[in-house]
Amino acid sequence: MVFRCQRDSWARQFTTRVVSCRAAELRPEGGGEPVRGFQVVLEDTILFPEGGGQPDDRGLIGDVPVLRVTRRGPEAVHFVPAALEPGAEVLLSLDWERRFDHMQQHSGQHLISAVAEQMFGFKTTSWELGRQRSVIELDTPSVTAEQVQALEESVNEKIRDRVPVTVRELAADDPEVETVRSRGLPDDHAGPVRVVDIKGIDSNLCCGTHVSNLSDLQVIKLLGVEKGKKNKTNLVFLVGNRVLKSIEQSHSTEKALTSLLKNGPGEHIEAVKRLQSSVKLLQKNNLNLLRDIAVLIARDFKSKPAPKQLFVLHRKEGDSEFMNIIANEIGTEETLLFLTVGDEKEAGLFLLAGPVEAVENLGPRVAELLGGKGAGKRGRFQGKAAKMSRRGEVQALLQEFISHQNPGA
Repeated sequence: MVFRCQRDSWARQFTTRVVSCRAAELRPEGGGEPVRGFQVVLEDTILFPEGGGQPDDRGLIGDVPVLRVTRRGPEAVHFVPAALEPGAEVLLSLDWERRFDHMQQHSGQHLISAVAEQMFGFKTTSWELGRQRSVIELDTPSVTAEQVQALEESVNEKIRDRVPVTVRELAADDPEVETVRSRGLPDDHAGPVRVVDIKGIDSNLCCGTHVSNLSDLQVIKLLGVEKGKKNKTNLVFLVGNRVLKSIEQSHSTEKALTSLLKNGPGEHIEAVKRLQSSVKLLQKNNLNLLRDIAVLIARDFKSKPAPKQLFVLHRKEGDSEFMNIIANEIGTEETLLFLTVGDEKEAGLFLLAGPVEAVENLGPRVAELLGGKGAGKRGRFQGKAAKMSRRGEVQALLQEFISHQNPGA
């Protein structure tokens, strides 16, 4: 069946009747618990069911939102949160912004695919209309920057030429179907076959919604290529309003960077490079200072006349190397060390070091108390801690262990 949305992609409202309504569940696209609702079939619809690489439409049936539209054989199934009475006359309203975006991206894909094949022999094997950007998979291991630029110039020239785009229907057994570019029909396809013609450029079997003239696309921007699967190349693109939104976002980012960096857009890159160099130098100096502090802490502990059997230290700044330097300097043959770094109220790192048998016994228990995970060998057990606030409980556990080991101490 060919739906009203396919015969008239520009229709924004449409009156029809409810054919059936049955209880069902919808699984959200992002995962999660199924949503209870109803599957509604109408006599006809202006809401496109997903297919041909194009996502489904959104809209209203009366005042009831349509959460998903799918194709089931010759029917379009609308998932809604409230029941509708079979036989009732209803007004369909389309989410036009979403639809027109899909029309621009889909017709743009047809144009890019046709011209890429004509200019370079690159056949399209699949495509994806994404939420932020769209991707065409080309059957070629590589596409050069010069080819991308030439392709972009060519498709935009055709947009400026205001080339008509028309849709016609053929019987499924019409011999002309075999001459039209296609990646095949779905196994459950029913009814006539739709052919989308871009005059003098392309004829393609397609079930999606399209613009009526290439000028409706406004502009195409090819963002570049990425390595695809199985020796193929992915061509990333934006069409129409998405290009305008991208420019708006880039301009906002540019203004923010100009304010932060205190220079013009042409100097942003060099300014960031200088900042990166400064940060690397500061990080190096900070690391050297932490190493020096670790050595001083360890030497201070060892200089005391009667070093304790348990050494506990927490420091907000530090890393695993910082803790290991302290352990190396103090020595772990006789002293049990419990060291932690990080924010006291958030996650951090811990190190338990000391006699091998003691660490093997206590390490997993320390990790459990800190709500973390760790591993150890040769008298050291270290890992991540989710509950740094429980360090006091760990210290009590270690003190109790030492007391049992040395009852006369």
